[in-house]
Amino acid sequence: MDLREIKLFIEVADHMSFTKAAEHSYLSQPSLSKIVKKLEEELQVELFDRSTRHLRLTDAGRIVYQQGRKALAPLYELNILLDELRDLETGEIKIGIPPLIGTLFFPDIARKFHAKYPKVKLQLVELGAKRIAELVEDAQIDLGIIVLPADEEKFKVYPYITDEFVLFIYEEHPLSNRKEVLLTELKDERFVLFSEDFTLHDYVKKACNEVGFEANVSYESSQWDLLVELVSSKMGIALLPKSIFYKQNHPNVKMIPIKEPTLLWKLGIITKKDAYHSFSLNQLLSILN
Repeated sequence: MDLREIKLFIEVADHMSFTKAAEHSYLSQPSLSKIVKKLEEELQVELFDRSTRHLRLTDAGRIVYQQGRKALAPLYELNILLDELRDLETGEIKIGIPPLIGTLFFPDIARKFHAKYPKVKLQLVELGAKRIAELVEDAQIDLGIIVLPADEEKFKVYPYITDEFVLFIYEEHPLSNRKEVLLTELKDERFVLFSEDFTLHDYVKKACNEVGFEANVSYESSQWDLLVELVSSKMGIALLPKSIFYKQNHPNVKMIPIKEPTLLWKLGIITKKDAYHSFSLNQLLSILN
C-alpha cells in the first residue's frame, strides 16, 4: 500500500465513479480499477459495494477514506508552502465548487483572476457542497464556495452572493399565469430536486416541511440543466435560484417568484480555520470579496 493508491481510491470515492475519477486522474478506467482492487487485496477488505447500480462505500471503505484524507492533508499543504517559496505569483489554487455554482460564477472568477495572475493555475473541483466542506476541512482543497450556513468553528467564512429561489414551471401548468405563488400552494406538486449530496436538496425539503408538507420528489439529479429539462418535459416543478433562469434556454419554462416564505440562496466562501494562506490564495480571496 502506498500513498498513490490511497489518493486514487479517494478520487473514486469523491466522484463515486471509476469513469469520472479516471478522467480526473488521467488514467484509463481499467488501470484505476486494477489499482483499487490491489489496495483491497492488500487491506483484505472490500472498499466499494459494487452490487448496486450506483457505487457505494462499504463500512471498511468509509474508514479507509476518512483516515486516508487525514494522512494526505500534510502533503497538500507542503505543495502550497513550496509554491510560495519559489515564486509568490505562481502555483496552483484548488477551488471546490458545486456544479451549479461553478456554471454560474466560475468563468467570471477565472477570467478576473487570470487577468491579474496569469501564472497561477486555478484547479476546479466540482462536487456537492457537503463534500466540498469535507475537503476544505482536510486541507485537500484551498477554498470552497458553498451554500451557507457553514460551521464557523471549522471554517473562516466570507459572504459571497445572495440570490432568491423561484418556481420553475412549464408553460401549460395551471399556475403558470400567476405573478407569484405561496409555497403552500405547491403541496400537491411533483418536485425535481438536486441529489442528496447537494445542500439544495436538503434546503428545499426543509422549506416545504416548515410550511406543513413533505415534498413529493419525482426525480433527482446532480445536473441543473437536466432538472430544467425535466420541468420543460412536464415531469415536475423545481425550486431553483433565480440566476439559473437566465442560463437555461427552454422557451416553455417560466419563472414565478415565491411570495411566502422568501427563500434565499446565500453563498459563502470557506477556508480552513487557522490554515496557511498562500499569497495567491489571499489575492483570490480579495478578488472574490
